[in-house]
Amino acid sequence: MVVPKSQHRSTTKGRSSGSKPDYVEGVISGDRAILARAITLIESRKSEHQAQAQEMLVKMLPRTGKSRRIGISGLPGAGKSTFIDAFGTMLVAQGHKVAVLAVDPTSSRTGGSILGDKTRMARLAVDPNAFIRPSPTGGTLGGVARATREAILVCEAAGYDVILVETVGVGQSEITVSEMVDFFLVLMIAGGGDELQGIKKGVLEIADMIAITKADGDNIKRAQASAADYQHAMRIITPASPTWLPPVVSVSAMENRGLDDIWAKIETHHKATSASGEWAAKRRAQQIRWLWAMIDDRLVTRLKTAPKVKALIPEVEKAVGDGRLTPALAVEKLFKAFGV
Repeated sequence: MVVPKSQHRSTTKGRSSGSKPDYVEGVISGDRAILARAITLIESRKSEHQAQAQEMLVKMLPRTGKSRRIGISGLPGAGKSTFIDAFGTMLVAQGHKVAVLAVDPTSSRTGGSILGDKTRMARLAVDPNAFIRPSPTGGTLGGVARATREAILVCEAAGYDVILVETVGVGQSEITVSEMVDFFLVLMIAGGGDELQGIKKGVLEIADMIAITKADGDNIKRAQASAADYQHAMRIITPASPTWLPPVVSVSAMENRGLDDIWAKIETHHKATSASGEWAAKRRAQQIRWLWAMIDDRLVTRLKTAPKVKALIPEVEKAVGDGRLTPALAVEKLFKAFGV
């Protein structure tokens, strides 16, 4: 494979320094190797790495916040990888720089799917103006979400103006991603009205748009019928925004049909919510939620790693499991050992 010149320069520069790299300078200059190492630093649970990461992020903050943050979720088989590859490639062709990140709380059990997805995003993976980052393995949802939020900032500092955050896991991860992006796109599979029974109302409530995928060949009519069904379902749900009624579209990533319409609607959403003040208010609310999520994560980590608590946990867990101690009393016992 021929490596693009810009990519080759970045890789060489990132590995040339034998000592600790200047993360801020490297990221801002567009060095993709340094960008990858900066995100690795963020993902580390070591206290010294966390302190270094926060110092780095503070210096990068003036260059963050200007991207379009787009969450992408979908049912298994909806073709997320194919869609992201086609959508991201279209955006790069229009002059954008695209970063793809993942939130995958299941990776400790399955290894995560985006590692395989990266190979299926054939065009985007080799484009010098795109960056694909698998989620950290073995993390809790809180830890993975924290790393992803901070990775968004680093990618923005590196000049990526479109950040695609993919939910690899299901359930709570969809809510978590919706709380760190500006626009939440849900991909659905074409099918009959019976499939609507399997849709979680919560997913529809947080969706800013629904796209019926694989609308090509003999599947076009089924996709259009599904779009009509989903559009009807959306009418009975109170929209999250008073200025935006989530549209339902059909799209073919294989034939590059409907991708430009999705981007146009994302831009329309941004203009509408910016004019109403909702976009800025949502970003502020996300920052506050992020604050408390980090407090929760930090407190749990400190509690579990405190020597007295750590020594007591096996005994308390066994007592609760055997029914000799209630969870409430177990909490009190652990907190007492923690000194609270």
